Amino acid sequence: MSTNTIASVRGPLDLANVGATLIHEHIFGLSPEIHWNWPDLPEKWDLERRALEAAERLNEIKRLGIDTIVDLTVIGLGRCIPAIERVAAHTDINIVVSTGIYTYDRLPPYFGNKGPGSIFGGPDRMVEFFVRDITEGIGETGVRAGMLKCAVDAAGITTDIDRLLTAVSETQHRTGVPITVHTDSEAKSGTEAWRALSRLGVAPDRVVIGHAGDSTDLDYLSRLADRGLWLGMDRFGIETTSFEDRVATVAALCRRGYTERMVLSHDAYSFNDRVDPVVVSKAHPNYHYAHISRDVLPELRRRGVSGSEIATMMVENPRRILEVQ
Repeated sequence: MSTNTIASVRGPLDLANVGATLIHEHIFGLSPEIHWNWPDLPEKWDLERRALEAAERLNEIKRLGIDTIVDLTVIGLGRCIPAIERVAAHTDINIVVSTGIYTYDRLPPYFGNKGPGSIFGGPDRMVEFFVRDITEGIGETGVRAGMLKCAVDAAGITTDIDRLLTAVSETQHRTGVPITVHTDSEAKSGTEAWRALSRLGVAPDRVVIGHAGDSTDLDYLSRLADRGLWLGMDRFGIETTSFEDRVATVAALCRRGYTERMVLSHDAYSFNDRVDPVVVSKAHPNYHYAHISRDVLPELRRRGVSGSEIATMMVENPRRILEVQ
């Protein structure tokens, strides 16, 4: 069974209206304790100012043909849904938000110090919280999450990451929403992540292997795609892997017949207090929401990727992922 709507910040969104989608982005990356205790720091958090800045950037890509973004900011990255609601009030872009926890090794103490195997024991509330975010809404906003997020980085599946994957998998079974898992391509942790999720009964077409596009290893990526997983080619603009390598990898995978297994995105922020924007803009000048529309898609066309293949990666594949099953 599937539904013909998905959750967005403004309410149910018809799948037919999802359109061209950037499926791995962020709007705000926040460190609440820092702002609470040092409010005069240079990266000052001004909600109205930052919301208008974000809306302006989203309106720019709306004019470039993007209809929807998935904000994968979850616990551990400073998720603040009231701030996202302020952005949504100033843009026509559809915004889908997420639930889950972003950590490479240890759970936040709220979860890590209690629950199965912890020092103090007790029930594990992660599934309860994740399901509530998806079925009822986040906090008091009523905004429901449409994606689950977790991570398996170079550290692999630690005891806490195993707990998180178990909770995310149980939530996926209960709600039908898809999972994006952050992975480390150099360590090829996408394979380890899928092995664990598969053991927990998650279907491969419910899983996006985040940051697969950091890799140029076509055999590694092909093996993931052959299992039915989605490849997140989702860090365009981050020059740890060059523009040339990222584009060439997508084009090569299209030639191998994997167009129907890829999605494109940037993993960009409008405002992120954890990085210096001046330093980032010098090192990664194309790290912004418009890079794919302006630079990546034209280059893919020059390399023989057809308009229909681009539509598959930008429109059809994200819609199939986001569809609740």
